[in-house]
Amino acid sequence: MIQIYHVSKFFGANEALSELNLRVRKGEFVFITGPSGAGKTTLLRLIFGAGDPTRGQILINGINLSRISGSKLDLLRRKMGFVFQDFKLLNSRIVSQNVSLALEVAGDRRSLIRKKTHQILRAVGLESKEQSFPLQLSGGEQQRVAIARAIVNEPLILLADEPTGNLDPDITREIMILFRSINLRGTTVIVATHNKELLKNTDQRIVILNRGKIVE
Repeated sequence: MIQIYHVSKFFGANEALSELNLRVRKGEFVFITGPSGAGKTTLLRLIFGAGDPTRGQILINGINLSRISGSKLDLLRRKMGFVFQDFKLLNSRIVSQNVSLALEVAGDRRSLIRKKTHQILRAVGLESKEQSFPLQLSGGEQQRVAIARAIVNEPLILLADEPTGNLDPDITREIMILFRSINLRGTTVIVATHNKELLKNTDQRIVILNRGKIVE
């Protein structure tokens, strides 16, 4: 599903990733962890195609990201969902409009957009909040809206960058249960986190980064 070969990424003189090699199988759930500045966010952004590696190659489903056109990359991104730590919701749009954005971009019919949006909000327990604005919601509710937006188009890959960083332990558990249920439906899930509590007693693969290198 995801193949990363000898990937390095420089920002000026700073090497964010160094000779990284990693494979993630279809349907796998992987945690990427390590201290702040280890390269977790950079790695997820490169997998998403939001930037090119300085050296090396990244393949998604056999497609080399550095060798496809911008339009084809956009189509590939539609098969991926991205959940951000700071939600990145549009505060001027109500919840249902935030979630339906990906479907609108894909050109789905209005009736199908309404149906899918309602179904996914019900799945994350927010069907009663469809007409609310993001700033009227709690942090945990906003994160669930962000997750609903990321998965409404049934992505093959879900990437989450510190998705529980601003949430309390109870909400964190709910979010992780939601990710696990998404994974059990066949979506490949990669979660970047520095939260050691999330990694306790997990049977999922854990990849540890430090200074841009995989150390374990």
